[in-house]
Amino acid sequence: METMAAPPTANKSYRTLSGLLLDPVYTPKSLDGFELTDEQRAPGQFPYTRGIHESMYRGRLWTMRQFAGFATAEETNARFRYLLEQGQTGLSVAFDLPTLMGVDPDRPTALGEVGKCGVAISSLADMETLFQGIPLGDVTVSMTINSPASVIWAMYLAVAEKQGVDWARLSGTLQNDILKEYIAQKEYIYPPRPSMRLVTDSIEFATQRVPRFNPISISGYHIREAGSTAVQELAFTLRDGIEYVEHVLARGLPVDSFAPRLSFFFNAHNDFFEEIAKYRAARKIWAYVMSDRFHATNEASWKLRFHAQTAGCSLTWQQPRNNIVRTAVQAMAAVLGGCQSLHTNSLDEAYALPSEDAVTLALRTQQVIAYETGVTAEPDPLGGSYFLERLTLDVEAAANDYIRRIDEMGGMIPAIERGFPQSEIAQASYEYQREIEQGEQVIVGVNKFTEEAEQPIEVLQIDESAESKQIERVREVRRRRSENAVVKTLGDLRRAAEGTENTMPYILDAVRAYATVGEICEALKEVFGSYTETNFL
Repeated sequence: METMAAPPTANKSYRTLSGLLLDPVYTPKSLDGFELTDEQRAPGQFPYTRGIHESMYRGRLWTMRQFAGFATAEETNARFRYLLEQGQTGLSVAFDLPTLMGVDPDRPTALGEVGKCGVAISSLADMETLFQGIPLGDVTVSMTINSPASVIWAMYLAVAEKQGVDWARLSGTLQNDILKEYIAQKEYIYPPRPSMRLVTDSIEFATQRVPRFNPISISGYHIREAGSTAVQELAFTLRDGIEYVEHVLARGLPVDSFAPRLSFFFNAHNDFFEEIAKYRAARKIWAYVMSDRFHATNEASWKLRFHAQTAGCSLTWQQPRNNIVRTAVQAMAAVLGGCQSLHTNSLDEAYALPSEDAVTLALRTQQVIAYETGVTAEPDPLGGSYFLERLTLDVEAAANDYIRRIDEMGGMIPAIERGFPQSEIAQASYEYQREIEQGEQVIVGVNKFTEEAEQPIEVLQIDESAESKQIERVREVRRRRSENAVVKTLGDLRRAAEGTENTMPYILDAVRAYATVGEICEALKEVFGSYTETNFL
């Protein structure tokens, strides 16, 4: 067993994980030249650095939304019911890889992946089962889906119809952030420009028909998981947001008609104070973007609302119980940073999808923070700290520099096409891994304080029969449905995609006819084509 390291020397250079240099101590002089009006000093006041609500968690706690999804719709439905019984206040759906890629389970490319990293959803029949007994008018639902987002959302809307729930009552969030797929996660189907058309269609449709639902969650989480720094995560996410706003404005929608329903999704990583500063800077940058760049006049358009998830990439399979501590610290940063909803990762996720015991402990972590620590009593309790205020300004300046550079390239799509964000993330990821391997960045239990013999933990095992069950289920759906209705609705969708009409009504018709996810995505691919990324490194 290793002993505690000696205190670091006084002349060591301290930096955040983003590489921002830290002073030995922070004083009022650290904020020379920085002035705030009385209004800006208060939470709930523009530019919302200290939070978007005056009372923050005194008025309402964040939504505790544990991500869940595995194997079949029946099994995930049982997990949802369990989580709601344990005090979870919102559902968050994880889909398996074939669903994320718009592929039906009986296709060769789906082999071995069905139900493994999330729930398999192939048709409206699966979505009906997924939410059986769960009143969609009373529960907020988040769905992490991107390329086939319009298809999955249409299935959700169709289930609400079958439950007799007016769409005006539905609330939740569709991730639907295709730009970050090209930047980081790589789960894309179509080229960037037609993909942006589908996103714009869904935002327009939500604005007109589903007014309480957030049609997009602009996601930095996966950018960070791909190896970016906190500054890169912030900058690329907000510049993606700018790109979406520009496309919806070009469609002809007034900015204040849709901007209040834009939401964001950030990572909560290990650098405690930098993460808090990141969230505070995000609100400030977005407030000025919406007011000065897009001339929004509705205060709700200025307010950046965000979901946070603790950093999956920080979890280790070595000494996995250490992940409980990491998750608690990261969750505290998200809360002190003013998140509106939060997912806490489970200790076993470096091995497998979370077990029931592990996900309960992760939820209890949020509940302990909410009800036992006292941090919810004061909005932005760290506001006014010389260190945090200076760090917020430094993060803001570094992110704005990235945004300016992308603007000069002509926007995020041209930047993606030339590989700019991808190469920046790759370099940051390389540097971080190099620091770990050389011991410059300590990971407890991995490159310091290691143990030769570790106690094993129980992990969730996915029944291998889930794949065969899902294949039989989708084939049964095909046998029972009206083929004439499927052929007609898919033909109508192709014609709409070839023109300029909003595709959402046509996707809904295909879903109601029980066309599968793969069939609908293939119909769109026939019009839009597919995308293969150029190697920029």
